[in-house]
Amino acid sequence: MEDIQQSELKKACANCGAELKFKPGSHQLICEYCGYEEFIEQSKSSFEELELAHYLTVVGENAYSETIELLHCKNCGANQHVEENYKSLNCVYCGEPLIREDAEVEGWITPGALVPFQLDSKKARSIFKSWVENLWFAPNKLKRAALDPEGLHGLYVPYWTFDANLYASYQGQRGDYYYETQTYNSDKGKRTRQVRKTRWTYASGAVNGFVDDILINASKRKSKDIPSKVAFWNLKDLVVFNTKYLSGFVTEKYTVSLKEGHHRSFQEAKNIAYNWIRRDIGGDTQRIAHADIKLSNETFKHVLLPVYISSYRYSGKEYSFYINGQSGTVSGSRPYSFWKIFFLVLFILVLIGLFAIFAK
Repeated sequence: MEDIQQSELKKACANCGAELKFKPGSHQLICEYCGYEEFIEQSKSSFEELELAHYLTVVGENAYSETIELLHCKNCGANQHVEENYKSLNCVYCGEPLIREDAEVEGWITPGALVPFQLDSKKARSIFKSWVENLWFAPNKLKRAALDPEGLHGLYVPYWTFDANLYASYQGQRGDYYYETQTYNSDKGKRTRQVRKTRWTYASGAVNGFVDDILINASKRKSKDIPSKVAFWNLKDLVVFNTKYLSGFVTEKYTVSLKEGHHRSFQEAKNIAYNWIRRDIGGDTQRIAHADIKLSNETFKHVLLPVYISSYRYSGKEYSFYINGQSGTVSGSRPYSFWKIFFLVLFILVLIGLFAIFAK
C-alpha cells in the first residue's frame, strides 16, 4: 500500500496549498488558483529498454514493480487510474459512472516513458467544437456535447513497444513484366494490343536489420479501438516516466499482457521482414515461398501516449470522438439527425413541387 500512497499523493501548491496539475506543452505543474508553476525535474538518464526474455521467463508476464488503484468499467472493460483524489468519475470511453469505493489494487509493469500532452483541455475543446460544427446533419445533442467542458477527458493510453534485431532467410521468385503483341478480331477488322506477362525466376537470400519501436496497443476493450488516423505519435518526444505528468489526467492500465503484446509484435515484425524480402528480391512483383524469421536481443518498453476522448450515447448507441493529445488530429464515429435529414428532404420536395406548379 505504501507505493500507492506515494504515487497518488496530491501535488500541493507551495504558494496556496491547492492541487497542482500538469501544464500541457511544458515540463511544469501549474496551480489553477494562484498561477504558481513548478518545474518537473528531468531524469538525467534516458528511459530504459527492458530485456524481454527476463520478464517473460524469470519475472513472469503478470509481474509488476509498482501497485496502483484502478477503477474497472463493467460496461466497456477499461481499467482507469486517476492521480488526484476524487469521489466519482465517468468512464472516459463509454460514460459509465465509476465509483471510488469500487477501486481495486492491482500491480503493473511501471511505464518506462510517456509522451506528455502538448494540448491543454481548452485547445482540445476548441478543436473538437470546430470539427463538430463542420459535420453535416449532426444532432444538436452532439453540438451541445462539444461545448460541455466536462465531456472531454484527457487520457494516457497504454502501449507496448518492442525492439529487436531481425534476420530472415528466404526462398521465392522474382517477377519481371514484359509485353507481347496480340492480334484479335473486332467489328472494325483485325486489331493488335499489348498484353502484359510475367517472367518468373528463382530467388533466395537473407535480410537483416534493427526493428525499432513496434507499437502495440495494450488496451483490450469491448468498445472500438482508437482510430488509426489519431493513433499516431512522434515517439521522439518520449520522456522518462514521472507521475507528475499524469496529474490532471486519467491513466488507463494495460489489459493486453506483455506475453500477448509480444505475440502481436512478432506478426508486425513478420510484415516488416516480408517487405524487406520483397525489396531484396526486386523486380516488378515477387512471390515468397518460404521465410525463416528470427528475432534476437529483444527489448520492450511500457509507454503511455496522450489522447482526448469525448463519449456519449445517442439513440441507444455509444459514440466516441478522439483527439491526439500531441498533434491535435481528430476523428471518431458520428451520428446523423433523422429529423434534420427529413426536413431537408421535405424542403427539397416542396421546392420541386412549387417549381412544377409555376412552370405550368
